[in-house]
Amino acid sequence: MSAAGWIRSRWRALTSFRRLGALHLLAFDYGQRHAKELEFARACARRLNAGCDIVDLSSLKSLLKGSALTDDIAVPHGHYAAPSMAVTIVPNRNAIMLSVAYGAAVAQSAELVAIGVHAGDHFIYPDCRPAFIESFDAMQRVAVEGCGHPDLRLHAPFAALGKHDIVRIGARLGVPLAQTWSCYEGGDLHCGRCGTCFERRESFALAGIPDPTAYEN
Repeated sequence: MSAAGWIRSRWRALTSFRRLGALHLLAFDYGQRHAKELEFARACARRLNAGCDIVDLSSLKSLLKGSALTDDIAVPHGHYAAPSMAVTIVPNRNAIMLSVAYGAAVAQSAELVAIGVHAGDHFIYPDCRPAFIESFDAMQRVAVEGCGHPDLRLHAPFAALGKHDIVRIGARLGVPLAQTWSCYEGGDLHCGRCGTCFERRESFALAGIPDPTAYEN
């Protein structure tokens, strides 16, 4: 399971664990501007008594220039729908991470690779859209044919759900939403201004769930 975006990743981990009875998290250091999400990945794995590997892809940072997440570019503030949010795209990030995840899954004879993309990502991130998920799954069936578990597949349970749906379901399942991280800035608290903080606030409001997050602004 590739892990990033911690409201949806925590919920995804919990549901996968309950369904399959075994779980191994992969989190990726691809040279992003902070390591906060990696810390939360480790903490999530500990709570679930799951395996966790931090995959070091930090050398890619010099190749993945032009993104506010990997380059010396200011993180834009406001809603994800704003044109300025395009600068947060990391080229081909999900394809890179999923390729590593599939390699690990084949080596461990795993049945499932899970990714937490959701409908709110579709507007700006092409590698979060259903067409990408379907195409990548089809490509990997060819790439690993005859290797690993015969039923290995890509699972994207939130592809048709908004983050507010994920918050609502997570609250119902008892996911500790206060112990999740979203912010692009990576400070001590969520900044409350970047696109993912804006979406986090909006999602709790739309879900009708009290937001436990401490924000700087």
